[in-house]
Amino acid sequence: MNSYKKVPFFKLVLQFGVGFLIIIFCIEIIISVIKNASFTAMLNQYFYNGNWFFFFERLIIMSVFYGLFMAGYYKFIKK
Repeated sequence: MNSYKKVPFFKLVLQFGVGFLIIIFCIEIIISVIKNASFTAMLNQYFYNGNWFFFFERLIIMSVFYGLFMAGYYKFIKK
């Protein structure tokens, strides 16, 4: 039997969501540094002038939906 079936649903959402959040955060930062060719430009784009809120808001929303989808898939669909 699948070990995910025994874990509470919201714990699965948290596990999948946090993992996805960390991975996407790192990817976005790396791509921005490469695209802008500057660490300072990345800071200006994502973290200065109140932009950090929208950056993290988008990442958190994506992580919640990913966590819900994956937890639902492993808990209720996958055999």
